[in-house]
This record gives sequence, structure tokens and C-alpha cells, in this order.
Amino acid sequence: MKNILFILFLTVLIACKTDSKENLKPISIEEDVAYLASDELEGRQTGSDGEKAAADYIALRFKNLGLEAKGTKDYFQSFSFKPKTDPHQEVNYTVKDGDSTITGTNVIGFIDNKAENTIIIGAHYDHLGYGAEGSLFRGESQEIHNGADDNASGVAVMLNLVEKLKEKNTGNNYLFMAFSGEEMGLLGSNYFTKNPTIDLTKANFMLNMDMVGRLKQDSTLAVYGVGTSPILKQVVKANNIKFKIIQKESGVGPSDHTSFYNSDIPVLHLFTGQHEDYHKPGDDTQKLNYEGMEAISTYIFDIISDLDDNGKLPFRKTKNESEDVPRFKVGLGVIPDYLYDGKGMRIDGISEDKPAEKAGLQKGDIVVKLGDSLVTDMMSYMRALSTFDNGDKTKVTVKRGDGEVEADIEF
Repeated sequence: MKNILFILFLTVLIACKTDSKENLKPISIEEDVAYLASDELEGRQTGSDGEKAAADYIALRFKNLGLEAKGTKDYFQSFSFKPKTDPHQEVNYTVKDGDSTITGTNVIGFIDNKAENTIIIGAHYDHLGYGAEGSLFRGESQEIHNGADDNASGVAVMLNLVEKLKEKNTGNNYLFMAFSGEEMGLLGSNYFTKNPTIDLTKANFMLNMDMVGRLKQDSTLAVYGVGTSPILKQVVKANNIKFKIIQKESGVGPSDHTSFYNSDIPVLHLFTGQHEDYHKPGDDTQKLNYEGMEAISTYIFDIISDLDDNGKLPFRKTKNESEDVPRFKVGLGVIPDYLYDGKGMRIDGISEDKPAEKAGLQKGDIVVKLGDSLVTDMMSYMRALSTFDNGDKTKVTVKRGDGEVEADIEF
């Protein structure tokens, strides 16, 4: 019954935007987000009725935008898997009758420009339902995790790019993909790269949007993967007229571009940063920056336009920056501002009942010293943190406004 209501809702939305069967009015980024992050979809957890309804919505949007179906069945590529019990094991996509399995669904559409190569543009659409594994919500009752920024925002920007790219920049074909199972370990993108519906040797490069909905006042935008092809740094810089770009070379990260990088395809991943509502019920539509999302869509279009006549980009391996991250036994209980490029580690959020809150640290504080270690950036902060054990006491120094504050910390 719920799926019928979802489709009725969608039909009304599409009908309201239609002058005639041949002339569809564009649906805005905000309208796409409003549906995908609505309570009716119950957080789009992989394999749930809400996720299936979201897949139906995206497929119908692809159809009305004129995309060719490129799944294994119409626009859909379904995959069944047994959830991992060991985080280090490979996911088991082989399903037997009676197994406790989950079925996810990638949604795939194609613009065939009769070109030699294909640009892949993707965003995951699954989220955490009522608080699946990965939720950071610590309330007593279950609440819907609507995932407006994570990642209705990325899907909405992807759909906006379909509008921009139709019959333009025809030097490449375009494969648009909404991935399932990202929150459970990049499962949908991993499955696609092992079971592609196009010839992956003809994939030019992959663009991934994950959490692009909260562009801050200073317009900081992270672009990961610029080292995966020699030309990407130059192109990312040359087409920027609005953003404060933070470039990262590595093609490896906690989102779906990693699956394509591991298949020797150049990648770019765009991200507007962490926030206090990450993986919590507070990640809702009213908190998004829709003008910022439109600007990001235009920026991606400009990058694609610049590369339209460059042919197939050469792939280059990058250093996996995550391998250098120190392991630590304790946490300060803060959300770091990963886009901050000044001296120190700026705090973007404080977790309840954790050492930072108990010490009186505040959002916006910049950690400049932890124990005996100076903190100059994120890596030095993590190195300092790795020296402590549970029960240790130390001091932390933060820059707050024009002054500095010292506080006692107990881990």
C-alpha cells in the first residue's frame, strides 16, 4: 500500500510540472530533495520499502528526462547480499534460499552520444532508516534519519546535471547512477564495477557527489581525487570562480568513487563538509543550501565542458592517505571541520557527554595544542590523540576568537 501511495505522490508531482506529454517542466533541486528526504520514505535504508520507492522515483525521473535504461532490468540493477559479520571480510553477493539476505537496487540511466568514451556521474541514495548501524543518534526512541544532505543532496545535483547535459558536450556518453548500499560499505558501486552494464574500459572518468548540500558561508568545497589524472588539478582550479577549493589527491575515500578508482578509472568526489547532524535525525531539508547546490551543479558542468574534447583521461594511482592515519584508543568527542585549512584543528560540533563537552570546548574552537603536542593540522591532531589511553588526563589549548583558552581533559 505504501508503494502505491509513493507512486501516486510522484505522479501528482510530475503532472504538476507538465504542460503536455511532450513538454516537461524541470523539477528543481529543492523538489527532488523534498521527496527523497521526506518522512514517507522512512530514511531509505538499503532493501527497505522506502528505498524501493526512492528507486522508483529516480527511475521515473530518468525516464522523463529522456535517459536510456541501462540497468539489468529496465533502469534497475538489483543485487542481493548477506550482511557482513566481520568488517574485514568480503561481502557475499552469492545468495542461497533461506539466507538472511538484503536486496539493494542501483538505478542507472544513459545518454548515448555515439561517443567513444563514457563519463560516469553518480551519487548514493540509500541512508540509515530509523537508525541503522552507523547512526550517531543517542536518543532513547527511534527516529527517522532522512538524510537530506546524506545523500538526497547528491542525487538531486545529479538529476540537475542530466538537465544541463542533455544534447550538450557530446564528446562523451554519460552514465548516471544512483547507488544503493553505500552506507553498508559501498556495496552498490562495488557490485556495479564487478558487474558493469557498459564496457568499463571505455569509462573516461567518474564524478561522485556525496553530501553536497551544506555549502558554508565561506563557500569551501572539497574536491577529492585530483591526483587520479594529471590534468584534473588544473581543470578543477581553472573552472572555479566561486568556491574556496580544498584539493585532495587521493582517489580513496569513504564514498562510491573509491570503487571506480580501484577499477583504474580517474575520479573526482565533491563534498561540502561534516556537520553536527551527520548520521542523525536532524539532517533535514530546511538546513540545506539550495543556491550552493545549484552552484556546485554548474561548477561540475563547467568541468565536464572543459574536458569535453580532451579524449580519454589517463589514470594515475595516488597515495592512500588513509594508510597514514594513526590508530587511537580514545576520542575527544568532537566533529572536526575537515575543510578547515588554517593552523590547528577547528571543531565543527561537540558530542554530548564526551571529554570535549565536559571540558567546556565549543563549536568553532581551534585546537592548537593537545598535551605536549602542538596541533597544526588534522594529521598532527590525530597523532597527538593516538598517544593517549582511557583514563589519561591532559590539557588542551584552543584558540577562541582573538584569545586562547586552556582546559583540562580526561579521556
